[in-house]
Amino acid sequence: MAEDTPQRAYRAACPGCGAPLEFLSAQSTHAVCPYCQSTVVRSGETLARIGKMAELFNDFSPLQLQAAGTFEGQRFTVLGRLQYQYPQGTWTEWHALLAGGASAYLSEDNGAYVFTLPVASSRDIPPASAFRLGASTAINGKTYAVASSETVSLLSAQGELPHLPALGQPFAMVELRSADGEVLGIDYGPTLRGGQPALSQGRSVRLDELQLTGLKDESVRDDKGGRQFNCPHCGAPVTVTLAASQSITCGACRSLIDLSQGLGAALTSALQDEPVSPLIALGRIGQLQGASWQVVGFQHRMGHEPGDEDESFGWDEYLLYNRKLGFSFLVDSTDGWSLVKPVTGAPGYKPGASSATYLSTTYQLLSSYQAETSYVAGEFYWKVERGQKTSNRDFASGKSLLSQEQSKNEITWSSGSQLAGDVVAKAFKLEGDKALFKRTDASPVSSASGMGMTTIVIGILLILLVLFLVSRCSRCDPRYENCGTSSGARSSGGSFGGFSGSSGGHK
Repeated sequence: MAEDTPQRAYRAACPGCGAPLEFLSAQSTHAVCPYCQSTVVRSGETLARIGKMAELFNDFSPLQLQAAGTFEGQRFTVLGRLQYQYPQGTWTEWHALLAGGASAYLSEDNGAYVFTLPVASSRDIPPASAFRLGASTAINGKTYAVASSETVSLLSAQGELPHLPALGQPFAMVELRSADGEVLGIDYGPTLRGGQPALSQGRSVRLDELQLTGLKDESVRDDKGGRQFNCPHCGAPVTVTLAASQSITCGACRSLIDLSQGLGAALTSALQDEPVSPLIALGRIGQLQGASWQVVGFQHRMGHEPGDEDESFGWDEYLLYNRKLGFSFLVDSTDGWSLVKPVTGAPGYKPGASSATYLSTTYQLLSSYQAETSYVAGEFYWKVERGQKTSNRDFASGKSLLSQEQSKNEITWSSGSQLAGDVVAKAFKLEGDKALFKRTDASPVSSASGMGMTTIVIGILLILLVLFLVSRCSRCDPRYENCGTSSGARSSGGSFGGFSGSSGGHK
C-alpha cells in the first residue's frame, strides 16, 4: 500500500454475498467483489449491488492488485483493473492510488506501458469525430498528433475504481501523442465536469523503472493448461499459449482462426492454401540486444508503390515476445534484417515531406508503398487477416530505421536498427544455416581482403550466370517469397517496420 495516504479505509459487507469489501481510496466509487463478482457502487457509506461483472480475461500480466511502485518520486499502489476491447484487440488499465490520495493509471497493452495522471483542459474538448488521424492539434499549449481514434467497450473489471463504464457499451476514445513521447488520452465514456470527456496525460515507462514490488511470481502462471479448442476447419486440436492472442493458425491445416470474439463464440477460419516455411521456427528462442525473445508469430507481406500495381515485392516479419519487454518485430527483407518495436511518441512528419524527425534525429524518406498481408502462422495479439492493408513509409538514418504504418483508425510508428544476417543466425543458434540468412548487408566484394582479381572476375561471371538462369527458369512470387521490384525503382526490398495493428499504450 502506498505510504502517507491521508484518508482512512472504508470497509463494508458485499451486498451480494456478504464478504468483506474494502475501499482504500476516497475517490473510488465502484468495486468488484472478488468472491461473487458483484459490481458494487458506493454512495457515502452505503453500498449497492448494480450487477455482476464479466470474468476477467487472463492476460498473464506480471501486474496484480496490491502491487506497489514509484513513478517520478511518488509511491503508488495498484487497486483496480479495467480491461477494454476494440475491433483489433484488448488492453488493460490499472488504477493506481498515489501516496497523496490522487488516482493515476498504468496502461498495459501487450507489453507496452504508459503511466498517466488525470488532467484538466483549458478549453472545451471537441467530439471524437473532429480529430482527424495524423493531424496536429494543441491542448493545454502543447502540440500533439492524432495517433488513434477507436470505438471501445469495457470487457471486464476488478478491484476498486474511481469510475466504471457500462459493461459492453461502446464509446469513443482518442489518443494523442507528442514528438517527445508524451501521451494524452481522451476518454468519451463516463463524462465528467459538465459533460466534458476525461483527459489523462503521461508517458511511456518500463516496469523496471517503476521499481515494482508484489508482482506475480514469474514461475507461477495460472494458465489452466492453456486455452484449447478444435479447429473449425479440420477439427484438429489447437492450443492458445498467449492469452492476449486475437488470431492463431491451425498447425494441421494452416487455417487462420479469428479469436477476437472469444473461444465461447463461433470461431471463423480462413484456409491458407500455399504455406510458407519461415527460416526461424515458431517457438524458437533467441538472444537479441541483450534480451531473450521467443518467436510466436510469422507473416509474409507484399508491397507495391502507389500507381504501380504490376511491380510487387515481399518480405517476412517474425513476431517476437519477451514477458517484460512485450513484442518486437524481426524483419527479413532483401535489403537485410532489422529489429524494430512500436514507439510511443509521434515523430515529426508532414505528408509529402522527404524526411521525419524522431528524438532529435532526422530520418530520410526511402520509400512510400501499400502493404498487404499474404500469409500468417502462429499467434498474434491483434486480429490479423489475409489481405489486411496499410499505407507505409520507410525512413533511415545510417543503420537506424523508422517506419510509419497507417490503417483506417490508427497510425503506428516503429523504430529499430539493421542487423547482420550472421548475427540473427547466431542469436537463434542456427549458425549451420547462416548462409540462408545472408542478405545485401554482406560486405562488398571490393572490401574483401586477400581476394585476387581472378577470383573476383570468376565470382562476377558466376553471379551473372545464376541471374540469367533464374530469369529463364523461375519466377519470384512476392506472395510467398522475398522479392525485390524488377524495375529497380524502389531502393528497399521490404519493410522496416512490423505491422502491429496496435501501437501500444492505449488510453
